[in-house]
Amino acid sequence: MTENRDNFNETYNALIERIVNLTLEGKIRAKSQVYNLLAEAVKNGTGEIFERCLTEKIIVTRSQLETKIKATRVLRALETIESEWEKYQKTNQKNSLTAAAIDNLVKIDREDRLLTLVNLIDPNQNNALTLEQLQQLAKHLQTVAQQRGEADLWQIATGINLGLNTWSNLSSYLTSWLYEQNRNLGFTNDNERVTPWQIWASKVNPSWLKRVLESLANQQAFDPLTQDLTLTDWVETAIVFQYIQRGLINFFDQRIYSEKLGAKLSISTFLTFALIWSLLTNSFEQVSKNSLYSRGCFQMALQILRTFAQRDYFPLYGGIFASFSGSYLKDALDYLSIPLRYVEGTGEKARILTLIAYSNRIRGDYRQARECHQQALEIARQQQDYACEIANLNHLSRLNAIQKNYAEAINLSQRALILSRQQGNSLGQANALANLGYSQVQEAQQLERYEPEIYQSSIEYLQQGLKLAESLQDWQSKSLCCSSLGLAYLILERPQEAINILLQGLESAKYYGDVYLQGLLLTYLGEAYYQDKNFEQAIYMGSLGMYWLHEIGAVEWRQAASLLTVIRGKNIAAFEQTFSLERSSLIKSIGLEGYQYISEILSKYQQGN
Repeated sequence: MTENRDNFNETYNALIERIVNLTLEGKIRAKSQVYNLLAEAVKNGTGEIFERCLTEKIIVTRSQLETKIKATRVLRALETIESEWEKYQKTNQKNSLTAAAIDNLVKIDREDRLLTLVNLIDPNQNNALTLEQLQQLAKHLQTVAQQRGEADLWQIATGINLGLNTWSNLSSYLTSWLYEQNRNLGFTNDNERVTPWQIWASKVNPSWLKRVLESLANQQAFDPLTQDLTLTDWVETAIVFQYIQRGLINFFDQRIYSEKLGAKLSISTFLTFALIWSLLTNSFEQVSKNSLYSRGCFQMALQILRTFAQRDYFPLYGGIFASFSGSYLKDALDYLSIPLRYVEGTGEKARILTLIAYSNRIRGDYRQARECHQQALEIARQQQDYACEIANLNHLSRLNAIQKNYAEAINLSQRALILSRQQGNSLGQANALANLGYSQVQEAQQLERYEPEIYQSSIEYLQQGLKLAESLQDWQSKSLCCSSLGLAYLILERPQEAINILLQGLESAKYYGDVYLQGLLLTYLGEAYYQDKNFEQAIYMGSLGMYWLHEIGAVEWRQAASLLTVIRGKNIAAFEQTFSLERSSLIKSIGLEGYQYISEILSKYQQGN
């Protein structure tokens, strides 16, 4: 081996000398000539030897500059070799990655090829394939597929090509929807405003992807689509959706409008695409238990969440309303437990667990929520991620309050408050104050203590939290403080004060786009108006609250349904008349189908379902 290395040393020193002489003689005039000589002469696996020879030659030549005039020209030639060598290395690395990707896809079992491709395009990987490498991959896969007669390789290659072509056509319209006259800064239908799905669907050729975009534009379920697609369709959709999502994030992260609005739109984009892949996961799951397409969709959702967790605007106090349960939750934890190259990997897992736990709590799966929050808390402490630790203390406080464990809720919120003040975490402090005040109010109500002075300290905590949230312009924390403060006023039978503060919270929740808090605040408003004997507004607010909470699967929809049932029980005819009078207002907010669905939800509650 030593002899071979010595031979290579002689060979490469001679090569360097030859290139320098040709340069000095004027026989090499273009850098590409140097590149071609290197590509022909340097053998695979010996790049390190060549690089060492070149470095030694450069060092010696630099030391001669003061004594030899010719050394200046020699050094310039050596530096040209060095720059072309770096270019050659980069090209060779790209080719090696593409070759490795082809090798993986060809050799692996056919049923594992789709998931292997998903891993290759994962932006969290150090060596995720670029657009250029994907083009090369598709070209080589087609050649291999023809040689071996393997249809699935051909379909993957075709899907990659279609995806790249479709993305190329769509990229010009990536953000055009933001500049339409009736633009909608979001992804959902809002009356007659333009959504990106409509624009993108109009620019795509007839395909399965086009039908998915049209379903999103029309807010239709994906279930019918999952019955009819090919491997090519799935791959094309994965490529296009990934580049749309990444393109939008890059655009919004530039804070085109303002820093806070840019962050809000980036958050919305991450959660929207994670939710789309989660919904597709569930739709494919209905077709075939643990189907390949279902697992591929789920992996795409996890990749998005993992990228999202690395951003400084990751919402530690928000969630996605998608079902992570059973085998999929296990897959999520397995995926996030894969050893990462960077220390932040474990922290990412804690943050995503926080997001999943929040969503499970909203859906009423308190056991799963508690387990995820506890695990996230432990990881956050190990990684000294104080913001994540504080957030999980706050979430666990809220969870205990929901389950009427008020003493533990107070204990956890106090710990969160102390730690957030020590760390200067204003967001965590605002949430801790809201949780502390809320838990104390609920505990006093549970103990049937209604003296105003009992609630005064709780109200002071909530007012502190509200003031802090307003100074931070943190709309979600503000709406949380308002909901807790409004509840305190309700218990004290001060409905007008409750209405005023709850309306403030509702505006904040709408601005932030937190559907759960909107539904909760609407429900509390219904109760406040009922206490104030304004039955028309009680029915209107209660109906909207019940509808939105039911839509996202939040268990609190029953609280609103209970209020409406009580009002209806007092005078059925008056209730129906008022409900009819509020028809236009309700339709304006949730559409005709939503208005009609309210009666179905209420009937469902009355039947005990």
